[in-house]
Amino acid sequence: MPPLHQPDGRVTNPMNPVISGFHPDPSVCRVGDDYYLACSSFEYFPGVPLFHSRDLVHWTQIGNALDRPEQLPLTQAWSSGGIYAPTLRHHDGRFWLIVTNCTEGGGNLIITATDPAGPWSDPIPAPGVPGIDPDLVWDEDGTCWCTVAGVSQVRLDPSTGQTYGTPHRLWSGGPGAKAPEAPHLYRIGDYWYLLIAEGGTERGHGVSIARGPTPAGPFEPCPANPVLTHRGTDHPVQNTGHADLVQGPDGSWWMVLLGVRPGGGTPGWHVLGRETFLAPVTWVDDWPVVGEVTLDLPELPWPLSPGPAEEHRDDFEHAELRPSWISLRDRPAEHCTTKERPGWLTLRARGGSLDEPDVVFTGRRQQHLSCRASTLVDAAEGSGGLAVRLDERHHYAIEVSGTRVRVVARVGSLRTVVAERSVPAGPVVLAVTMTEPPSPHGPCTGPDVVSLGVEQPDGTFTQLAALDGRYLSTEVAGGFTGRVIGMYAAAGTVHFDWFDYDPLDG
Repeated sequence: MPPLHQPDGRVTNPMNPVISGFHPDPSVCRVGDDYYLACSSFEYFPGVPLFHSRDLVHWTQIGNALDRPEQLPLTQAWSSGGIYAPTLRHHDGRFWLIVTNCTEGGGNLIITATDPAGPWSDPIPAPGVPGIDPDLVWDEDGTCWCTVAGVSQVRLDPSTGQTYGTPHRLWSGGPGAKAPEAPHLYRIGDYWYLLIAEGGTERGHGVSIARGPTPAGPFEPCPANPVLTHRGTDHPVQNTGHADLVQGPDGSWWMVLLGVRPGGGTPGWHVLGRETFLAPVTWVDDWPVVGEVTLDLPELPWPLSPGPAEEHRDDFEHAELRPSWISLRDRPAEHCTTKERPGWLTLRARGGSLDEPDVVFTGRRQQHLSCRASTLVDAAEGSGGLAVRLDERHHYAIEVSGTRVRVVARVGSLRTVVAERSVPAGPVVLAVTMTEPPSPHGPCTGPDVVSLGVEQPDGTFTQLAALDGRYLSTEVAGGFTGRVIGMYAAAGTVHFDWFDYDPLDG
C-alpha cells in the first residue's frame, strides 16, 4: 500500500517490525480500545519496557514495569541473564505482570498496577512456580492457572504468590522438539488453546498450538503444527516465535511475535536483537492460520492511530531520563544524574571500562539497520565516551581522555586500541554510524560497517575507524540481547550535553 503521510510529514504506513530493535518476547493485552505490550529486558535497568497502542502498529513506550531498585536486583546478573519473558494480562480491573528474574536469588515474581504507565507494585514472589516464561490465565470460576516453559502448570493465587498442588505436565509440542517454551493459554469459542514456542529461539524457532476442554487439557495438537515458522527458508525475517494472540479493533485476530532480520553473507548476522513483529490470524475449523510475516503489513481494516513522533535528540533538560534510556544492572543517582549540571547528563565512573560488569553506561537500543548516533562530551574531569555494546566481551567505543581520543574494540578475548588522535582541549562531539557494507557483497560480507569518529564544529565527520559489524551480533557473541548505543564513564566524572540518534534507513 502507498505510504500514509501525517500533517507533520511523518510516514505512518504499517510496517514490520512494529517495535524495532532489542524488544523480544512480546506479551500483549487489550483493554477497551487500548493495547499494551511488555518485553524482556535481561541485564538492563529499568526492566520490562511497556508500550501503548490504539492500532497494534504504532507503539509508544509509556514506562518500565520494574523501575525501582527494590523491584529489580540485578547487580549479580550475567549478560543475557536477568529479566526473562513477561506475561502481561488485565483481569478484574487490574493489570497483572508475571516475569522471571534469572539472577541468583531471583525467581518468578508478580507485580500489579491500575495504570500500566505505573506505578507498579513491589514484587510478589512466587517460589512455587518452576522454570521460566510464566503465563497467567483465569478460568470461568476465577481460578488462576500459571503455565511455564517445559510445559507444566500449577494453580496459583496471584495476589499472594501461593501455589496449590504439584505442577503437572501439559502438552509440550512436537515429539523431540527442542525448547518447548513461551506458553500462553486462551479461552476462544468452545476450546482452551495452548500456544507455545518450540525449536529454540534461533533459526529453528516456531509456534505450535493445541486445544482442549479445560485449561489443564487434555490437549489435542493442531494437525498443521507448527502454525508459524521460517526455518529452512530465505525469508528476510527469521527466528520467528514466542508469540501471543490478541483481537484487533474490528474483532479480527492477530499475533505478536519475535523475529530477527539477519544481514550479510553466511550464516547471516542479526545485530538489533530479537524484535516484535505482527501477523494476521484467521480461523479454519477452530484452528488458527497465521498469515505471512511481511515487512510491509497488509492494509488494516481500521484507522491507523500514530502516537507522538519519537524524539531522537535528548538535551537532558528533565530531572528524570526518558523511559527508553537503559543502564547496566542498576542506575544509582550518585553515578548517573541530570541534576548535577543542568541540561547535561553526568556519569561518574565505577568500573574501569566497558569490559567490567559494573561499568557506568546509559544507552538506548539500536532500532534501525542504518543509523547515526552522536554526543557532546566534556571529559575534563575523567574519561569516557560513546559505545556500541552487545555485552562485556563484544563492544566498540570511542573514548576521550584529556586531549586524546581513541577507538577501542573488544571482541571475545581480544581488546585493542584501533586508532588514536589528538583533539583540542574542551568538549568534543563523538559520533558512530552503522551503514551497509560496500559492494561487492559475498558470502563472507558482514551485516554492516560501524564507523567511529569525531565531528568537527562545522559538522564534518572525521572517521578514526571502520569496523566489521558482525562481531557485535548474536551469531558471534551469543545470548539474547541486541545492540545498545550509549554513553559511559571509564574514569572520574564525565558530562554529556546532548545525545542524538538519527535513523538512516527510513
